Amino acid sequence: MTNPHLKTVEQRLLWLSHWMIHNANHIRPKADGIKVGGHQASSASMVSILTALYFTALRPQDRVAVKPHASPIFHAMQYLMGNLDRERMENFRGYGGVQSYPSRTKDVDDVDFSTGSVGLGVAVTAFASVIQDYVAAKPWAGNQPMGRMIALMGDAELDEGNIYECLQEGWKHELRNCWWVIDYNRQSLDGVVREGLWSRIEAIFGAFGWDVVRVKYGALQRAAFAEPGGEALRQWIDACPNQLYSALTYQGGAVWRARLMDDLGDQGDVSALIGRRDDAELAALMENLGGNCVDTMAEVFASIDHDRPTCFLAYTVKGWGTPIAGHKDNHGGLMTKAQMAGWQVQMGVAQGQEWDRFATVRNVEGFKAYLASVPFFAKGTRRLHDGAIPVPGIELAVDREISTQTAFGKILDQLARGDSTLAERLVTTSPDVTGTTGLGPWVNRRKLFARNPLADTFRAENIPSTAKWDFTPEGQHIELGIAEMNLFLLLAAAGLSHSLFGRRLIPVGTLYDPFVCRGLDALNYACYQDARFIVAGTPSGVTLAPEGGAHQSVGTPLIGMSQDGLAAFEPAFADELAVIMEWAFDYLQRDGGGEGGGDPDERTWLRDQTGGSVYLRLSTNPIEQPGRRHDQAFRQGAIDGAYWLRPPGPNCDVVIAYQGVVVPEAIRAAGMISEGRRDVGVLAVTSADRLNAGWTAAQRARARGNAAARSHVETLLQSLPRDCTLVTVIDGHPATLSWLGAVAGHCTIPLGVEHFGQTGSIGDLYRHFGIDADTIARRVGGLTAGRPIPGRAA
Repeated sequence: MTNPHLKTVEQRLLWLSHWMIHNANHIRPKADGIKVGGHQASSASMVSILTALYFTALRPQDRVAVKPHASPIFHAMQYLMGNLDRERMENFRGYGGVQSYPSRTKDVDDVDFSTGSVGLGVAVTAFASVIQDYVAAKPWAGNQPMGRMIALMGDAELDEGNIYECLQEGWKHELRNCWWVIDYNRQSLDGVVREGLWSRIEAIFGAFGWDVVRVKYGALQRAAFAEPGGEALRQWIDACPNQLYSALTYQGGAVWRARLMDDLGDQGDVSALIGRRDDAELAALMENLGGNCVDTMAEVFASIDHDRPTCFLAYTVKGWGTPIAGHKDNHGGLMTKAQMAGWQVQMGVAQGQEWDRFATVRNVEGFKAYLASVPFFAKGTRRLHDGAIPVPGIELAVDREISTQTAFGKILDQLARGDSTLAERLVTTSPDVTGTTGLGPWVNRRKLFARNPLADTFRAENIPSTAKWDFTPEGQHIELGIAEMNLFLLLAAAGLSHSLFGRRLIPVGTLYDPFVCRGLDALNYACYQDARFIVAGTPSGVTLAPEGGAHQSVGTPLIGMSQDGLAAFEPAFADELAVIMEWAFDYLQRDGGGEGGGDPDERTWLRDQTGGSVYLRLSTNPIEQPGRRHDQAFRQGAIDGAYWLRPPGPNCDVVIAYQGVVVPEAIRAAGMISEGRRDVGVLAVTSADRLNAGWTAAQRARARGNAAARSHVETLLQSLPRDCTLVTVIDGHPATLSWLGAVAGHCTIPLGVEHFGQTGSIGDLYRHFGIDADTIARRVGGLTAGRPIPGRAA
């Protein structure tokens, strides 16, 4: 039975979303001379889909990623439900207003997944479904109901490669409870989608085990097809090219009539079918595609009675129901003031009632009662919570040479041996490099996750192997294929588990450090969601010498510094890594103060109060360890970003500041320099990111009048003589540390790697790039009276 309120909801959302955009572009005073924008046509094409989904199909446990350009519809829906105030609606795309695209962290309404970077919001729903299965399989899961992870997407998003990487990964992990609804309007920003795309979509999704439901005809069209002559009309619609269908839609009922009569007239029944409808009725019939028919979409959603992944191919008209429907320029176009005035009359909205939530509703009290009964909204906000998990002390006593990558594996193995709650909630993942990034011992003890058990064939056949690859629902490692985009999308989903599913996970992912760049868009997306995880990039730098340039990372330290929401560390010693990881397990559980409430207060931009994710840049090169260190200055310094490995004396004129694996070169160079100079200092930088963030935060505090504000790096360098020279060294881009000279005005010689490497030994490449001890010493040897010789200054 048709729900009489659905059409009212649909029309209210259509009007409110478009008025919000119109107000931002044509009524609200402009501070800048640029178009505000807002994608009216892209919103209109999906209004029936959102109405049917949210008001008939969804349950509170379901989670939705809304198509970025349908953001106005989503916000209008929240406004209609009383979950969003008018002030924010009026300030759409303005400072403090609702965001251009749905955002978990910037919007105050109930956004499940941020969207905006097209394709990523779609793919993350598949990984959220995998994480939901992971949580449900564990004895600590509780009785949370299983929800559907749903993506509302534009057909142009199918151009994004991460969609197809995700499809294959979902197939491998027996994806279920996942719906993707494609707004098949066959228009993109600059053109019209090629003919026959639907057949490719069905073939691709079908190949990966998805059910594909084609929703092509609305209720009006299906009724017309049942009339005499209706089959001929259906065949004409099926054969009509996309561009022509859109053009006829824009031109309206009279042009529809002329074209249909030219092509189908004089056929008796068909001519009569067309003739029984006036121009407005004929236009409504021809524009009544399945995705633009709220009753049809509601029926289709209700027909799904299984948990198999399902793709709905919903045919729509871009700009449906508005004066710009079908025009090829409507993607970024806006209705003019004249068009809006005429449309306002057509929509029945009286002057002065544009923002009235119930302006056109006849039975307001009955309509309010209906809205209050909608299951999806009945329980209010659906942000769940889970308490912080205690972090056990982490110590790694080593008195021999060891690499940070090996130390990382040992720390996880140490946790795997124990029975802490942290170890129970820890989930690891890696894109086909589990064994070579240090996760092997953890996986051997904690096994791999799969909904259905799968024995290790090699073990069953008694073939010796260091890897024990048993798949089981109790497993705590999710093995991925080689796509780094999938890694970061899975980390995003796992890092939101406490909010989405009410059970906190501690996600840890690993990948080869050079390939951080291959998943960078998804990493940025995960951080924008405020997902919480640890990612280890290893091995890193030209220190991975025999592998050559394609497997050597140069710019990743700068990525770690620039990525918001990600605290980046590059420890040199195993004890530093142990301190940092113990801190990181707590840091990623701290209250995300920005969730749904805009940016955290500026004083927290270092994020020590609000927390975030953590990036570890590690190496495979074993180095000599400094022995046991337990002093608080060392521990706190490793967390804050630096400490004195060799404190400078009162007459210090040279400090070597290093980050990461180049520490042996820095120490040897300091010894060589000390033969002719006294009081040489060696600064161990564990996090240029944390140092820099603290420094800029202190500068802001002083600018606001707090003259006593001092950052950690300022405290470290404050005792150095003014004419002391800093030599910075890193196996990475030298800009990572070159800013240190600006803290207190010291002359700085930045050493690092600026170009692709090549194969060779570590010594060969260190000498080639000038980050070896001899080169460091020679650069210092060029100093005269504490200043570089002309021509040698950095």
